Amino acid sequence: MSLSRRRLLTGAASLAAASRALDAAVLPATSSVISQGRVRTLNGSSLPWRMVNGVKEFQLVAGEFEHEFAPGCKARCWGYNGSTPGPTIEAVEGDRVRILITNTLPEGTSIHWHGILLPNGMDGISGLNQEPIAPGETWAYEFTLRQEGTYLYHPHVDEMTQLAFGMMGFFIVHPRVPHDPPVQRDYAMLLHNWALHPGTYRPDPSVMTEFDLWTFNSKVFPATEPLLAAQGERVRLRVANLSMHHHPIHLHGHRFAVTGGDGGRWPRQAWLPEVTTIVGVGQTRDIEFVADNPGDWALHCHLSHHTMNAMGHGIANSVGVKMEGLETRIRKQLPGFMAMGEDGMQQHLEHAQHMRGPENTLPMAQGEGPFGAIGMGGMMTMLKVRRGLQGNVDPGWYEVKDVPRARRVDTASPAAPKDQDAPEHHQHAE
Repeated sequence: MSLSRRRLLTGAASLAAASRALDAAVLPATSSVISQGRVRTLNGSSLPWRMVNGVKEFQLVAGEFEHEFAPGCKARCWGYNGSTPGPTIEAVEGDRVRILITNTLPEGTSIHWHGILLPNGMDGISGLNQEPIAPGETWAYEFTLRQEGTYLYHPHVDEMTQLAFGMMGFFIVHPRVPHDPPVQRDYAMLLHNWALHPGTYRPDPSVMTEFDLWTFNSKVFPATEPLLAAQGERVRLRVANLSMHHHPIHLHGHRFAVTGGDGGRWPRQAWLPEVTTIVGVGQTRDIEFVADNPGDWALHCHLSHHTMNAMGHGIANSVGVKMEGLETRIRKQLPGFMAMGEDGMQQHLEHAQHMRGPENTLPMAQGEGPFGAIGMGGMMTMLKVRRGLQGNVDPGWYEVKDVPRARRVDTASPAAPKDQDAPEHHQHAE
């Protein structure tokens, strides 16, 4: 199945036309566009707004577009303003906001402001609080923000399809009085899963458990943007989960405090010192730490299958099975077959360098580090801490020549004695 260039161009034109029409219809030409941008949404952006008669006004366009999870893997997704997750909405506690949403999808939609306290008629549940937003319609949601914290927006219409296709985004409300201690870097990361089966170009909305891609802000490693920090800076990472699984998010090299969640910032006595925190489905968690340990540090989900791509759940893992002659026999039925897994799935990384999989399908892991292949994909990125780092330009790999590093000490150690009574584990494949 291939992508239709005509359909992609038509979809992009519809998004652009809807945006221009909305500008002309409801936004005064004299109003100035202001970019909030306090939070850095990894691989994403914040949504500009205009001040219209004392109200901060935002525009969202729901539509279909082509999205790239990593080079070599694209899909037809749904989202907002041409991206998944949609752009982050940022405002301040006490603001009056108006969000205008135009629907260019082929079916009705709505939008729910997840965790935000507001009038019942603004809650966005189709059939309960409102009619669906029909294709081609523009609706306005307006309310005053009476809380601060990390929240979300997503549809409450045909959720199985619309969430599976990528319709979600952050809604961050900054406190009127800044937090103490202040943070120097503020990041946002949304967790999701996708059933993009090998060789296909559209997510499968019917899958409930066996997903193929696990993403940070709809990207898989190595396409995930790293967090950057100068040594000594205080960092906040806002993590939200709209996937179908919980995720234990683990940071290497640092200990953080969980400082907030769906209900806003927690009292200091409730902060939890952790190196791993579980973010449940529908939850947000704010974690904060001082980046005092220089280096390149992994940040990832600790469910092992969630740091792999293009999962093949129905393929047997053949670790411990000898492969002599197996390739030749199977190639009679499956030309090009390559056996792997006799000694572990690390062989997959080696095969991926010279073995092409189905069209539009990533290998399970494909990142390259300074010491070779990085055996993770999916929900993985890095925290890069450097002395004196400024801005948001990736500094490259950490130079380890001046710091202690693990090393090989003896390549000729005798093998452990074999238990004569132990059974032979390796068996020939029949």
